[in-house]
Amino acid sequence: MTTINPDDPSLNETAHNTTADEVARFSALADKWWDQDGAFRPLHQLNPVRLAYIRDHVCAHFGRNPRQMQPLDGLAVLDIGCGGGLIAEPLSRMGATVTAIDAASQNIEAARAHAARDNLAIDYRDEPAERLAERGEQFDVVISLEVIEHVADLPAFIATCASLARPGGGLFFATLNRTALSWLLGIVAAEYVLRWLPRGTHTWKKFVRPSELVKMMRASQLTPGDLTGVSYDPVAGSWRTSDSLAVNYMTFASRPAETGENDQAS
Repeated sequence: MTTINPDDPSLNETAHNTTADEVARFSALADKWWDQDGAFRPLHQLNPVRLAYIRDHVCAHFGRNPRQMQPLDGLAVLDIGCGGGLIAEPLSRMGATVTAIDAASQNIEAARAHAARDNLAIDYRDEPAERLAERGEQFDVVISLEVIEHVADLPAFIATCASLARPGGGLFFATLNRTALSWLLGIVAAEYVLRWLPRGTHTWKKFVRPSELVKMMRASQLTPGDLTGVSYDPVAGSWRTSDSLAVNYMTFASRPAETGENDQAS
C-alpha cells in the first residue's frame, strides 16, 4: 500500500480542497471500510436510508421506475469522497456507470480490491474533484456524502461539484448541522461515549447549517430541491428519514438544463 506523506505538496488545500490531516486520518482506516462491526459501522447502518433517498430522487428526476432491478441503468454517477466504496458498489448494482474518487490512495486501493471480488466495473481514481473539473468531465449525478464537513473551502467545493454535473443533472450532499444537539450526539456521543467513530473524526465548527448549504448551492447556480433529516432510532437500532434537520441531513439539488433543453428538475 502507498503511504500518505502529510508533507507531500500534492496534498495541499489548494490542489485538493482537503487538508493533509483529513486525508491521513481516513487513510489510516482504509482496511476497515467493509468491517460492518468496525470503525465504519455507522455508515453501514446509514446505507439503506441513503441509498433509498438517492435512488428515489434520481428516479423522480429522470423519470425512472425505482422498482426496476437496475433503475439507474445508463446514468453516469460520480461519487466524491467514496472511501472504501460503500455507496459506489450498490449504485453500480443499480445499473449506474460509476466513477468514484477519493483523495486517499489507500481508500481507493481498498475499494478496488473489494469491487474486484464481485466483478464490479467501477472506475476508482485517487484524485480530487478539482482535477476532474479542470478536465471538463461531467456526470448525470454527482454525490458527496459525509464529505463537506471535512473540506477546507466549502463554497469552492460546492462550485466544483456543480460544475461536474451536466445541465439537467442532479446532486446529493449529506452532512451534519451545526447545532448544540449535533455537538452532543455527533461528537460527544458518537466519538466519546458510544465510540461509533474514532475521536477527532469531526470538528463541530465545520458542520454546515442547511441555510448555509442552500445559499452556497444557489450561488453555484444549483436549484435546491429537498432537505431531509436522518435520525437514529435507538429502540430499533437503525436509521430513518426524519423531519428534523438538527443533526444529520441529506439534500438533493439539480443543475438547470441549458436553454432549449427540457427542464428535468423534480
